[in-house]
Amino acid sequence: MEPAVRGRRGSTELRPLLSGERGAQFGASASSPSALAVAAVLPAGGCGERMGVATPKQFCRVLGRPLISHTLQALERVCWIKDIVVVVTGENMETMKSIIQKYQHKGISLVEAGATRHRSIFNGLKALAGDQAYCRLSRPEVVIIHDAVRPFFEEDDLLKVVRAAREHGAAGATRPLVSTVISPSTEGCLDHSLERARYRASEMPQAFLFDVIYEAYQQCSGYDLEFGTECLQLALKYCHANAKLVEGSPDLWKVTYKRDLYAAESIIKERISQKICIVMDMKEEKEHAGYLLETVLKNELNHVKVTSVVPCHDGSNIQHIILEQCYSFVCMNVMTTDFQNTQKLLGMLEESNLSVLYPVVVVSVHFLDFELGPLSQKMESLMWIRKFAVEVKKRNILLCGLIINYSQDEQKLQESLRQGAVIIAALIKERNSALLGQLLVA
Repeated sequence: MEPAVRGRRGSTELRPLLSGERGAQFGASASSPSALAVAAVLPAGGCGERMGVATPKQFCRVLGRPLISHTLQALERVCWIKDIVVVVTGENMETMKSIIQKYQHKGISLVEAGATRHRSIFNGLKALAGDQAYCRLSRPEVVIIHDAVRPFFEEDDLLKVVRAAREHGAAGATRPLVSTVISPSTEGCLDHSLERARYRASEMPQAFLFDVIYEAYQQCSGYDLEFGTECLQLALKYCHANAKLVEGSPDLWKVTYKRDLYAAESIIKERISQKICIVMDMKEEKEHAGYLLETVLKNELNHVKVTSVVPCHDGSNIQHIILEQCYSFVCMNVMTTDFQNTQKLLGMLEESNLSVLYPVVVVSVHFLDFELGPLSQKMESLMWIRKFAVEVKKRNILLCGLIINYSQDEQKLQESLRQGAVIIAALIKERNSALLGQLLVA
């Protein structure tokens, strides 16, 4: 086994991803995961043959970050998982170590993969068994087996299979079949079809009492290790553990083909765009253009949480929002080309580790009356944004500017605000680095 890359789980130290506290709500009852020793094994030794690309799919980038890092982040949110074992090929061991270090994943141990999926999982279980003198991992009561290329699951998905595994010895998530399964004859013609409603697609995660699945792997044949893929079948065949099948959510799909990478990126963009923070300048009147824009944004984006904040003297209220994992900021500048507020916000974002995991979008909004002078002159005075955009992009912060016509005509102002809200929504949702440093006009 490769020496483990470890970090403390459940730590209260500041880090890019705040561990979810939801596990605490289950208390310490006998049926609670927090009362069990739970570990997870992620086989990540595949070559991604069906993906059709040179890079194994678990290392393909989604929104600038390897896919497996997104999956690890989702597991790290579950505070009652004690250890996470990633099983990776020897040739990709250094790549995996660099991912763990760069994205600051905690509590991860690395184990070298075997020649097949089952052999890789077995290696992960051996590491958790604690049989080796050099292994620091402790034997769990329940082990979760999950795919490195399934980043979209919630804590509830894991909770259901863990509780079912504790009761039945084994459990796995399933989904209804989308297509009818048919059997071809030797001549390549239809032989028969299966009644789709009677069957289910086996998905991940799966969970097992550790002693059950470990014994099954110890007893299983070389043929099973070489050609098998279904862990639940091994538990049934060798330990008579009749797995409980749990209906999984639609999000449990697996990134298999190249087109799935684009779908995964779209889902992630949608998720991290659900919260917008508007940073106001020091004017607090309700007629203030910033408040007017906030109202329009809320109407345009009724499914997005839009909050506003006026920075306090030490910026602690903005820092609090950063810690709450907000990845979209709109910085208001009313009737001025001053950019100090935007500059302060960029400084706080750079000091934080927020952008390590996902790109942060900052839209610097300037309200100007176009009738008071040529627009070209005003835009020229705001060209500072290009310089800052290049600098902060190094920290994965995407900065662009928006000029809104602050007309005295109420109808024109409302139309400018509406257009501005549409532009802001598009910038945040698309997170398009091609627009870095651009000045857009509404």
